[in-house]
Amino acid sequence: QVQLVESGGGLVQAGGSLRLSCAASGYSFTVLTMAWYRQVPGSEREFVAGIYVNGATKYVDSVEGRFTISRDNRRNTVSLQMNDLKPEDTAVYYCNAKVVQRNFWGQGTQVTVSS
Repeated sequence: QVQLVESGGGLVQAGGSLRLSCAASGYSFTVLTMAWYRQVPGSEREFVAGIYVNGATKYVDSVEGRFTISRDNRRNTVSLQMNDLKPEDTAVYYCNAKVVQRNFWGQGTQVTVSS
């Protein structure tokens, strides 16, 4: 089992920045594909950004150039730096770990962007 604990959400004005962090435990972090998803009430959970074991990254088009995902294999953490935030970025953000075709989720952290 992989345990994931997110932190760093909050309320910010449009154009501001937030940094989300996720601490992983219970599995060898270096073999985990890590990602961030987000969800608003009444909608499907949406992929936001992912980082693979080789460090390659992938982003949804709507955050490309504004968000940066990174991982620290010594501290077993993955972070999401979010800049130039927009009201449409408001959601609950979930940390995701994938290994051997299994998905694990954190409890989620609320990000609210006011206009």
